[in-house]
Amino acid sequence: MKPSGEGRAGLIYGFAAYGMWGLVPLFWPLLKPAGAVEILAHRMVWSLVLVGLVLLVMRHWAWAGELLRQPRKLALITVAAAVITVNWGLYIWAVNSGQVVEASLGYFINPLVTIAMGVLLLKERLRPAQWTAVGIGFAAVLVLAIGYGQPPWISLTLAFSFATYGLIKKKLNLGGLESLAAETAVQFLPALAYLLWLGSRGDATFGAHGGGHVALLAATGVVTALPLVCFGAAAIRVPLSTLGLLQYMAPVFQFLLGVWYFHEEMPPERWAGFALVWLALTALTWDALRTARKNRAQAVRLAKEAKAVVPSSPSPEPAA
Repeated sequence: MKPSGEGRAGLIYGFAAYGMWGLVPLFWPLLKPAGAVEILAHRMVWSLVLVGLVLLVMRHWAWAGELLRQPRKLALITVAAAVITVNWGLYIWAVNSGQVVEASLGYFINPLVTIAMGVLLLKERLRPAQWTAVGIGFAAVLVLAIGYGQPPWISLTLAFSFATYGLIKKKLNLGGLESLAAETAVQFLPALAYLLWLGSRGDATFGAHGGGHVALLAATGVVTALPLVCFGAAAIRVPLSTLGLLQYMAPVFQFLLGVWYFHEEMPPERWAGFALVWLALTALTWDALRTARKNRAQAVRLAKEAKAVVPSSPSPEPAA
C-alpha cells in the first residue's frame, strides 16, 4: 500500500495530467493561421526535441539500444506512431473546425471501444454489466447516427485509433517517455520533410507571424510531453481503479468547453446520444468499483486464511 503522502502526490499528478488533456482545446486555436497538418508536424518535431533533451539530461539511453535489436517491437512502434498520428491530426482538425463536442465524445466512448476490442481481438470474457455498457454505447452511436444523418465519424475514428494505440502500447510495455521518444523518432523525418516542403512553397506560418507564433508552435512539444510525464508519475502512485475514474476528467472538460466556451449546438438527438454514453460509463464504473472492492476483500480473506494455517514456531526446550 502506498504511503498517504505518495497517494496525495499521485492524485495531484493525475488531476494535472487529465486536466491538461481536458483543457488542450483552448490551445490549438491559438496556433492559427497554421493548418492542422502543419500543427501536427510541429507537434511531432518539437516533441522529439523536448523528450530527447529530457532523456539526455537523465542519461537514460540504454533502452534504445535494446529496442533496436528487437525488430518486432520496432514494427509495433511504427504502427503505434501511424495510429497516434491519425488520432492527433484528427483531434487538432476537429477542435480548430469547431467540433470540440464530437471530439470529446470520442474519448467518452473510448473505454467502451477498448472493451469491445478486448472481446474481439483478445477473446476476453465480459461480465454482464460490461456487456450492458457496450450495448448501451452501441445504441448511443445509433441514436447519434440517425440524428446526424451519418455516423459520428470523428468520434468513432478518435475512439478506435486511441483504443488501438492503447492495445499496441500494452504489447510494447515501454515507459511513457521512452515510448513517446520512439514514436516521435519514427514521425520526425516525415514531419520535418513536410515542414521544409511547406517552407519552400512559402506556405509555412513558422517565422511568418512573429516570435509569439514561433513560440506557440514550439510549445506543442511541451503540450504533448508534460501531461504524459504527469500521467506516468500518477500511474506509479495511485491504484489503476483511481486512474480509471480520473480519465473521465478530460472528455468532461472538453465537452463543457465545447458547449459553454465555443458555444457549439446541442440539438436533442445529440443530448440523447451523450446521455446514453454517460449511462453506459456509469454502468462500467459501477462494475469496476464493485469488482475492485470484491477483489480486495477476497485478497484480505486469503491472506488471513494463509496466516491461520502457518504453524507457529515451536518454543525452545528448557536447558537440562
